[in-house]
Amino acid sequence: MARKWREIRKQRSPEREARIHERITRESERINYTLAQLRTARKYTQTQLAKTLNVPQNAVSKVEHRTDVYLSTLRSYIEAMGGRLEIRAIFPDAEVVITQFQDIEGRDQQERDAVPA
Repeated sequence: MARKWREIRKQRSPEREARIHERITRESERINYTLAQLRTARKYTQTQLAKTLNVPQNAVSKVEHRTDVYLSTLRSYIEAMGGRLEIRAIFPDAEVVITQFQDIEGRDQQERDAVPA
C-alpha cells in the first residue's frame, strides 16, 4: 500500500528533520561546474569573455579544455565574469583560505590601507 510523503515525514523527529534540512542546504550551496559550464551559466559566450580579457576567442576555448592552468589565468577568467577567485583547503575539521595566491596588487593596497597616516 502506498503512503503519502507527508505521513512519512510526520514520523521523523524534529532533530532528524533539522539534520536533513541542514545537509540539503549544504549540498545545494555546492555547485560543480567546468569552466565552460560556469561561463554558460553566467550567460557569457567565449567571444564576449575573450573581448573582456583582450585575447582571441580560441584562447578562452583552450583554457576551458585544459586540466592544468596557471592561477593567474584562472583568476583573470573568473574576474572577467565579475567573480573573485578564492583558494581553499578543506579538511575534515576545518576549511582554510589560502592567501598566498591572492592578487599581489590587492595585497599591497591592503597593506598601505592598514598603515596609519
